[in-house]
Amino acid sequence: MTTTTTETATGTVTAAPVLEASGVTMRFGGLTAVRGVDLTVREGEIVGLIGPNGAGKTTFFNCLTGLYVPTEGQVSYKGTVLPPKPHLVTQAGIARTFQNIRLFSNMTVLENVLVGRHTRTKEGLWSALLRGPGFKKAEAASHARAMELLEFVGLANKASHLARNLPYGEQRKLEIARALASDPGLLLLDEPTAGMNQSETRTTEELVFAIRDLGIAVLVIEHDMKFIFKLCDRVAVLVQGEKLVEGTAEVVQGDERVVAAYLGTPYEDAPGAEEAAEVEAAEQVAEEAAEQAAGAEASEEAAETAEEPADEAPEAETADAAEEPAAADEAPEAEAGGAPSADTPADAAPSADADSTTEGDSK
Repeated sequence: MTTTTTETATGTVTAAPVLEASGVTMRFGGLTAVRGVDLTVREGEIVGLIGPNGAGKTTFFNCLTGLYVPTEGQVSYKGTVLPPKPHLVTQAGIARTFQNIRLFSNMTVLENVLVGRHTRTKEGLWSALLRGPGFKKAEAASHARAMELLEFVGLANKASHLARNLPYGEQRKLEIARALASDPGLLLLDEPTAGMNQSETRTTEELVFAIRDLGIAVLVIEHDMKFIFKLCDRVAVLVQGEKLVEGTAEVVQGDERVVAAYLGTPYEDAPGAEEAAEVEAAEQVAEEAAEQAAGAEASEEAAETAEEPADEAPEAETADAAEEPAAADEAPEAEAGGAPSADTPADAAPSADADSTTEGDSK
């Protein structure tokens, strides 16, 4: 992998690329939501992604995390092209949070973080049912790691609380802790300070810096310009699905095109309201299809696992399995990246893609 020298807010550092997006384009029918976007995130960096509402930021995030398959271009993590499957992207080392909080509201704080360990454990169906020594050892390790992360984000004293009972700011922290449970090398944050007051925003800023200090690169979408320019080493600006400019906070703030874009100055061939609505509708259809496909794939994998010959399981432990039928419930299944399972309560699972909601991209 090529090592690159880059200038950051903390000085000149030499770091290898963690994420490389090349020519990423996303079309919905004849409508283009993201057009030829290139972006690199290096080790130890915090990179910001900003732009007016409808700029395509969350659509671009969805292309990076496998929720969408880019029409053109490719996404690589540490030199390896990522497969267009969210759980495989998470397994590779990329985790994300969502603009609309996606927690399992009827599960405890600790259980939500344990869900994030899913891609980092090797135990399968029979291991969970039989609860052998290997399963118990893995369960203890996952519990210890989850508590460590809750301590890191300041929620260890609320491990037994239901997620739905947490204040809004703490729910944001919990979602970050769950994403970190997959041990990512890159964390994608989609508007982590949305709806927060100034105190909560400062706390989030400190948390992101602490995450970077752990050696995890961060890519963040945010509308709070004061937050983003203080936090990030570099900032990229998307306008109408295209990258307008990228650079340090000073470079971006001094670019007249960025100022014009935020003031609503139209560009040549800028889409009208009708075209923008068509893009939103197409994104909604694409997201629903992607979620249905992911659900169908998960069902197939579960069926294949369940069909494995029973004689492969140790007979000596069968009695133990019968005495503890609740073991299957203790192995929650969900993507470490934060996507909810099919039985997630409706009030806890708003649309993953702010680009495809009735609000538009809200970016």
